[in-house]
Amino acid sequence: MLKQRIVTALALLAVLLPALFAETPQAFLILSIILIAAGAWEWANMNGLNRFQALFSGLACAALCAFAWWAGWTLQATTWLWSLAGSVWVGLTAWMLLRGVQGWSLWPRNLRWVFGVILLSIAWLAMAQARTTSVQLLLSIFCVVWAADVFAYFFGRAFGGKIIHRKLAPSVSPGKSWEGAIGGLLGVFAVAFVWMHLEQTYQWQGVSFFSQMMSHGYFLGALSLTFLTAMSVVGDLVESLVKRSAGVKDSSKLLPGHGGVLDRLDALLPALPIAMMLLQWPKV
Repeated sequence: MLKQRIVTALALLAVLLPALFAETPQAFLILSIILIAAGAWEWANMNGLNRFQALFSGLACAALCAFAWWAGWTLQATTWLWSLAGSVWVGLTAWMLLRGVQGWSLWPRNLRWVFGVILLSIAWLAMAQARTTSVQLLLSIFCVVWAADVFAYFFGRAFGGKIIHRKLAPSVSPGKSWEGAIGGLLGVFAVAFVWMHLEQTYQWQGVSFFSQMMSHGYFLGALSLTFLTAMSVVGDLVESLVKRSAGVKDSSKLLPGHGGVLDRLDALLPALPIAMMLLQWPKV
């Protein structure tokens, strides 16, 4: 299993990194459309659609992303869209987690499918806008999610259940602890501090998400990082809830050793549009 994970990760990096750091964003946008379309295919499968509907789901999501690109939406700041997407993610996921695994299966299947395809397409648009702005901006948003995940894992392994004797969401993801979530947030703050220091020292091209948030003052900057970190955890929990409802361990087997595309993107799906929403704040 470990060998599979390493081989798959190296293969993905060999394809994605050159596209990400290319002079123009086109190659990365094309690859990301393919990945997000695969995620839509997985979403349809997890929500009980048949093979034809699942294939249509992937194609529909790709078509929505391609249309947004053709229409020039990857180049412009759509404040109202990010505010709406952020509100939907907060409200919808809070309701989903409160209703639990059984509550999700009570939703009409087509409604679940439509919500998923739309939210996947919006996440792609947020990623495309961030990459079009600068590689540094997109990577810094990614690093919020990655740092939260990595530090949460190690803090959870070391301290989970030893300080706070209550799981984070036992009915959805029994392995997650409050200690892990807090450790993830501390990790995000540490990464932000180091990133901003290096960014200023080496004058990297573009402006990171961390620097843009801290331009509002340290209190609001820390608050925004806390909110984004929390929503990345929520994205992970929501996918776990949907998988439990579907009775599957992974969203698919597309990525040997890693599961499916959604297993790798779940935390990014709310984080990307919410990060774009936070970037629209007027500076104080």
